[in-house]
Amino acid sequence: MAIDPNSEHLISLTDAARLLPARRKGKKPHVSCVYRWTVTGCRGVVLESIQVGGTRCTSREALGRFFEALTLASPTGAQMAVRSPIKRRRAAEKAIEHLVREGV
Repeated sequence: MAIDPNSEHLISLTDAARLLPARRKGKKPHVSCVYRWTVTGCRGVVLESIQVGGTRCTSREALGRFFEALTLASPTGAQMAVRSPIKRRRAAEKAIEHLVREGV
């Protein structure tokens, strides 16, 4: 999907960096980080951007789409349930029992 400048709320990359929550050591991401997201992306997901004169811009909506795509692209994903260590151990034991029964 591309940014629609007529219907989306455009913001500069500097403003986008200011909107983001603090990360390591309480610091917000630098504008260069947001720029990298628009050029090379993060984990295969690229932040949509457009050039407005001499300023590269994104939109609040594009940030939302970017973060949603990052979440879905993560190994755990937002939709996957996290198993407790006990459930994980029981599932592993059950799988081993199945393999032993099958003679593997």
